[in-house]
Amino acid sequence: MRDYAGTGTLLRLALRLDRIRATAWILGIVLFTTASAQSNNDLYGTAEEREKLAETVETNPAMLALGGRAFDLTTTGGVNAYQLVAFMATIIGLMSIFMVVRHTRAEEESGRAELAGSAVLGRKAWLASSLLLVTGMNLVIALLLGLGLQNTDLPATGSWAFAFGCAGVGILFALVAGIAAQLTDHARSANGIAATVLGLAYLLRATGDAASASDGGLSWLTWVSPIGWAQMMRPYTDEDWAVALLFVVAAAVLLAAVGVLIGRRDVGAGVLPPSLGPTEAAPALRSPFALAWRLQRGSMLGWALAFLVVGAAFGGVADGMVDVAEDNPNIDELLRDLGGSGSIVDVFLATITSLIAVVVGAYAVQSALRLSGEESAHRIDPVLSTAVNRLSWAGSHLTVAALGSVVMLTSAGLAAGLAHGINSGDVAGEVPRVLGAALAQVPAVWTLIGLCALLFGLLPRYTAVAWAVLAVVLVIGQFGEVLKLDQMVMNLSPFTHVPDLPSADFRATPLLVLVLLAAALIAAGLSGFRRRDVA
Repeated sequence: MRDYAGTGTLLRLALRLDRIRATAWILGIVLFTTASAQSNNDLYGTAEEREKLAETVETNPAMLALGGRAFDLTTTGGVNAYQLVAFMATIIGLMSIFMVVRHTRAEEESGRAELAGSAVLGRKAWLASSLLLVTGMNLVIALLLGLGLQNTDLPATGSWAFAFGCAGVGILFALVAGIAAQLTDHARSANGIAATVLGLAYLLRATGDAASASDGGLSWLTWVSPIGWAQMMRPYTDEDWAVALLFVVAAAVLLAAVGVLIGRRDVGAGVLPPSLGPTEAAPALRSPFALAWRLQRGSMLGWALAFLVVGAAFGGVADGMVDVAEDNPNIDELLRDLGGSGSIVDVFLATITSLIAVVVGAYAVQSALRLSGEESAHRIDPVLSTAVNRLSWAGSHLTVAALGSVVMLTSAGLAAGLAHGINSGDVAGEVPRVLGAALAQVPAVWTLIGLCALLFGLLPRYTAVAWAVLAVVLVIGQFGEVLKLDQMVMNLSPFTHVPDLPSADFRATPLLVLVLLAAALIAAGLSGFRRRDVA
């Protein structure tokens, strides 16, 4: 047991450090899921409404790929399983990845793990404590989720199958993150490896579910994905608890693998040896902007590819929303609350564009807060010890974040416009319309970058507030109209002021105001950074 000495102490430390972060993750996931389930119960409260949904979904590969396997849409429980299991399992998987890497590879990269290891601390204590923490978080989510879903008048057995299926996905990807943390010597790379595996699992699930519409030969791919296993537990539809054995076996295999890998490397190093770079930097790398681009280009590429897929998926189902809305007036009313007036296709595209823009906001916040990460890791010191000044260094990272957000929205807009244009037979007309709707969201995203710059320059200890603001913006944007929030509260979100294109008329004034606000926030943040001490 010497390898695990100090695990309890590290677990208490992790709980102390992440008490707010962990609570936010747990409550956010549980509240969002239960609120969505209650909304679905209201939308599909009658057998006729559920029958119309089933007619639309069960033979539509795109709808199945987006939502999930539809086993039985004749009950509200079956509707919730179709719409929520795959999505929430993916979100919980992301949570597990970020938390494990934060308490393993990030601790080694910062040097804190080596410092703590000079005391009585086992070699596997960091990994064990992080896995215990994340496993505990997933079990708490399962407990609260099971109780919360039952509170929405859904059957108890199906609610527990839903909850433990999603938690099983979270625990498996915690172990995947543990393996990724052994392979590489950078937290950023570990997150990227684990997130790529999660994305692959989602695509396999989507492909298998889409093939099930025609009983195609690729429907078995759902069984290759842990996200598919959560669906195959069949919540609210003749629950199959034997599928839980797949989670147990896979967890045992992954746990054995991570145990082997951790014994094959030195502290601070990864199993995969880092490649040696050239002795001299290329001319293209001899500027602060080039450095910022080099550090963030991998992340930008990954996000851009993801938005291409998402945009194409939503653009491909836009035309089908006409039949869905005609069959279910409640969906028509909900979409118009979220996306304004106009044709139902344009309203749907406006709603999806707004949601994609908020997710792009997550990329922008992550990219802009790279400033804080570089400072806390002390990588800023050798850069600023040269002829590079503070403003050019910080401004370069913010510029990459701003340009990257444009790339993300362009990727999503082009893919959605092209997919919708092909389906409607008007590629030349739809691509510029949908792309313009996506690019109209740029000023709102830049406002979030301005907030990150302001926090970094004036309140560097509180940069995490930017994530809290993003969460508030998401709630306001997606639930504000449904919850009938006061207009003053709605106006707190920059996305509220963006015209609901393509279903509304274009208005330049609010976009110009948002650009000026973003510029003012960035200027204030850079001014504060120029005057304060570097950590």
